[in-house]
Parts: sequence; structure tokens; C-alpha cells
Amino acid sequence: MSPTPPVRRLRLGMPRRVFSQVLLMQLAIAAGVVVLATGLFLAPLSHQLDDQAMRRALAIAQTTAAVPQIAEDLQTTRPSVGGPVQREAERIRKASGAEYVVVMDLHGTRWSHTDPEEVGGHVSTDPSQALAGRDVMEIDSGTLGRSARGKVPLRDSDGRIIGAVSVGIEYDSVRARLIHAIPGLFAYAGGALAVGALAAWLISRRVQRQTRDLAFSDISALLAEREAMLHGIREGVVALDRAGRVRLLNDEAQRLLGIGDEAVGRSPDEALGEGRTADVLAGRVAGTDLLTVRGQRVLVANRMPTDDGGAVATLRDRTELEQLGRELDSTRGLIDALRAQDHEHANRMHTLLGLLELEMYDDAVDFVGEVVGDHRATSEQVTEKIEDPLLAALLVGKATVAAERGVALGLSERTRLPDRLVDPRGLVTIVGNLVDNALDAVAGTPHARVEVELRAEERTVVLRVRDTGPGIPAEHRESVFTEGWSTKKPPAHGKRGIGLSLVRRLAERQGGSASVDAALGGGAEFTVVLPEALAQPGLEPALAAPAKSTVEEESR
Repeated sequence: MSPTPPVRRLRLGMPRRVFSQVLLMQLAIAAGVVVLATGLFLAPLSHQLDDQAMRRALAIAQTTAAVPQIAEDLQTTRPSVGGPVQREAERIRKASGAEYVVVMDLHGTRWSHTDPEEVGGHVSTDPSQALAGRDVMEIDSGTLGRSARGKVPLRDSDGRIIGAVSVGIEYDSVRARLIHAIPGLFAYAGGALAVGALAAWLISRRVQRQTRDLAFSDISALLAEREAMLHGIREGVVALDRAGRVRLLNDEAQRLLGIGDEAVGRSPDEALGEGRTADVLAGRVAGTDLLTVRGQRVLVANRMPTDDGGAVATLRDRTELEQLGRELDSTRGLIDALRAQDHEHANRMHTLLGLLELEMYDDAVDFVGEVVGDHRATSEQVTEKIEDPLLAALLVGKATVAAERGVALGLSERTRLPDRLVDPRGLVTIVGNLVDNALDAVAGTPHARVEVELRAEERTVVLRVRDTGPGIPAEHRESVFTEGWSTKKPPAHGKRGIGLSLVRRLAERQGGSASVDAALGGGAEFTVVLPEALAQPGLEPALAAPAKSTVEEESR
């Protein structure tokens, strides 16, 4: 036996799609408004029609009572079917379209009536108010059925009340007018409902396109996932509206930029201050994987416009990668230097072996002394002028690398630096970056030379690095200190344009400056001035000022 297919049960309730729910809600609202408006219109319409009928009856009664002949005939004749009062009242009734026109005396005796048999009889309703001199409007029932009535006193030529006039409008005609107005009212209501339904459908279609035909539960889930993703990823996300104001910051962006929720609703310039980071976020700098430095962090930024005229920028922390890349560059340089020294050492050992085999012992001794003396002279020259061990070791190592690259690296005669540096690691970063840039600039050129000058002026350290390279054009001498600006080919580990920016940032953090100018004889000369970079004589550097600007801190 084949399995019985499951029976699908009709599920009642609200539809899941946003489009359907919005359409149903708008249709319900439009229908409710139309029904309410129709009811509010019909409720006073009946009362207005009644009031109009009563006022019309009263007006006819007043007009009839104003005919002098009727009051005179009421005083001079007897009530009869063919009497003058009956004839005049019937004429007025037919001319006005009233249901009846009744003229009565002070005793309530009819002198006129639509039914001749009722002439001479007593009226069926109370005429006391009209006989008392008051006008009366009412809806009441009499011998002719329910009618809208108007009653007024009838006066003689002297103004004395001699009777009353009662006029009735058939109430069925009032109801007929109301019923006749309802189809037209419903037609207008139906038209309004149709227009409302069309507008609801158009709005719902727009909502459907904007929400991609999702259900409310799907939207809620997407929002929850969006919040979890934005605040969980390790990339900074900054969303900007069409006016360029920040409208969203995730936790990582706040950490990388060093700002909080107070930045929402402000422009990047207001939230971050002027600088390259604000320019990148605002879209004033175009490109992909743009490098920028914010505080102590090296960031890579990408900005993508959105359909609503805004933009979304992502930020990645390259600090550790930049640090590893610099360490890799330094390691490669040292490896190249060690490889060159290995070849040079092998050549020297072969030379020494040959001298010994030839029993040229004196020449061998002189050769070994010359080789050792060259290295010792270089180290002694550096340590005599640079008393700080970290900086001296750096320059000795750079001299070895420079020699391998065919560059003469030396210290100027004015170089003198005592061992009282407040932040030796910061100065190592500055000197290392400037020397590396100078070596790159002169490598491969004839008579390549790099000269380093380090001198102390009281507590101020002045650093100058000169090279014999092509130099820097005057129009680019400020641009070289901008994050991401470089004329060199990018290294394997990433992008250039960070070293000189860090040099200036380190100098400015210590209240100093960094600049570049043309060197005498050609090339470039970088000058860094660091006020209060030396501790007071007799004080330990650690006690003079906290040394926070380490290489690692500046690279993060």
C-alpha cells in the first residue's frame, strides 16, 4: 500500500512576509477609516434631514398664518368642507408640497384638513403651545401618521391670537431622502477605499523591494546576526550617512580609533581631528588598502560607497605585521651582511692559508693584524662618539650592512652623544629608519656615502642624516612624512610609507620636529630635533622621564 500523503492543514493567522502584513494592516486601516467616516457622516445626516423638514413645515405654517384673509374668514365663517379657509389651506398645501395644512380655532376645532371628513373635528395633537403664542417644531404622529410638524399662532389684524396653523411634512419623504443619499455616500466611500487600497498596495510593494520580501522574523534574525557580526569581528567598521556623518561604530573601530559612541552623528574631522585618518574615512583620499597611523597604531583602511549615498569603511590593525615586517627587513639585512662576511672570511682564511704554506709568516701576521684592526677601528670610532650601547650597536650593524651594499657609512666629526638618553629605544627607531632610507636612496650609485651626525646641545639631541642620493624635490619634502607616501617598491611583507611618518610622530611626541632639506653637494639631509631627550647630568635616565615611546609601542 502506498503511504497516505499528509493532509495539509489550513493555517490561519497573520502572513509571515512583511509585504503581506503591511498590505493587510494598511487595508484594515483604510477600511476602518472609511467605515468610521461613513458612520460619522450618516449619524448627523438623519438629524439634519429631520431638522430641515421641521423648519420647512414651520416656514409654511408661518407663511399661511401671515395671510390676512384666513384670519378674517376664521372669524366670519363656519368650518365646512367647501368653506374659504379649507379652500385656501388646500391651495397652500398643494403649492408647497406639504402633507397637510390645518387651521384651527382657539378650541382646537379644525377649519381645514386634507381629509374633508376631519373638518369640524378636534385636532389629534395638543395645540396649547401654539395657542399660547409659541412656534413649535416636532416629529409626531397624528391621524395621517408620523410627520415633521410646524405649529404657529394665528393672529387677527389687532395681533390677538384667534387660532393656530399646523403644517406637516410626510416623514416617509424625509426617510426617502436619507435612503437616497446612502448609495451616493457608499459610492464615495468605495472610491476612497479603492484609492486607499491602491496606495496601500504601492507602499507595500516598495516595502517589499526594500526588505527583499523577508519576513519580520527574518529581519529580526538578520539584525541580531548583524549586531553579533559587527561587534564580534576583529576588523573595525565605520558606517557614514550621505551627509558624511558617522552613524555606526563597532567595538573594534572604537578601539583602533580611540573614540567612543560620542562620535556617532559627527563628521570624521569632528570625531578624529584633521589628519590622514579623517581624510580616508571622509573619502578625500581614494584607493584600496590605504595606510594610516592613528595614535600608536598602523591601520589599513578601505572605503566603499553604499546605495543610499553613504559609505562603509573597514579598518585593520597592521601594527604587529608592520613590526614583524621591519624585523624581517632587518633580519634579511643582517643575513646578507653575515653571508658577505662569510665569503670575505673564507677568502681571508684562504689567503692566510696560502701565506702559511708559503712560509711567509711575517706577511701572515701583518695580514691578520690589518683585518682585525679595520673592524676594531670601526667599532672604536662609533663607541668613542656614541656612548649609548643600543645606539652604538645599531650603527655598527648598519655600517656592516652598508659595506655589503657598497655604501660608506660614517659619523661626522661633530658627533658626540653621552649616555644619558631618556628614551634610547625611540632614538634607535628614528636613527634606524633614517639610515635605512638613506641606504636605499644611495645603493647602486657611484661613490655612495651616508653620514650620520648626532650631537647634544645641553638636553637637546640633534640628529642629521645626509646621503649622496638623488635628493627629494622641494614640492615633496612635506609629503614624505605622510602615512602611505613612498617612491620605493613595496616590500614582500606589505606596503611602505610608514617609517618617516613614525619618525615625525616620535619627534613631535617629544616636543621636537623632523624635516628634510637638500644636502651640500647633492642628496638629502634629514634633521630631527628632540628637546629634553637627555637626562640632567647626575640623574639616571629612567628617573628623568618615563620612556614609553619604544620601538614596539610606535609600531603597534
